[in-house]
Amino acid sequence: MMNTKEEELRRLICDIGRNLFNKDFIAANDGNISARLSATEVITSPTGVSKGYLQPHMLVKVNLQGDILEAAEGYRPSTEVKMHLKIYNELPQMGGVVHAHPPYATAFAIKGEALDKMMMPESVIAMGDIPLAVYGTPSTEEIPDSLIPFLGKKTAVLLESHGALTWGKDVMAAYMNMERLEYTAKLTFLTRMIGGERELPQHRIEELLALRSFYGM
Repeated sequence: MMNTKEEELRRLICDIGRNLFNKDFIAANDGNISARLSATEVITSPTGVSKGYLQPHMLVKVNLQGDILEAAEGYRPSTEVKMHLKIYNELPQMGGVVHAHPPYATAFAIKGEALDKMMMPESVIAMGDIPLAVYGTPSTEEIPDSLIPFLGKKTAVLLESHGALTWGKDVMAAYMNMERLEYTAKLTFLTRMIGGERELPQHRIEELLALRSFYGM
């Protein structure tokens, strides 16, 4: 019998999947979402299903090694769950991970450029710079290994030539970080189009960074 916490988490993952789909952050069967259910269990979206049409029963429960603990017939986790599990294993305080292909952010990932300009107070406080994780072949250990330099330091990265990955204290925080990442990428693109890309002065950036603890970042 599924407990209330698990039911709510499954519904929330489906809601986030619809948001990603409706915002054009993913196409077709792209992307994946996961949430930590307990110290040893993770609920994750299945492979081969549009995240815009997820239903709670489709989600798969795995352990931190990726073994399937519970799955409805015909559903299995994405091979990309490896990068989610890397985060859960290395960062026990993290409770959610989102992988998507938002177009502006993915354009920078394909170009191979980090989003490291400190242009907007909200972005500086909430995220700071967004680094680029070196290219890895999807479904292999190369992508999880590419995350290692950023674990414990960042909550969002661009995946070179692939897309974006975000994480947070829970799955909603991870999703919010994906929205922030794409918004940063879109503003970077637009300001370049009007020749107006410019960073805040260094002393202003330092003031904003000092506010992070005040906002619980």
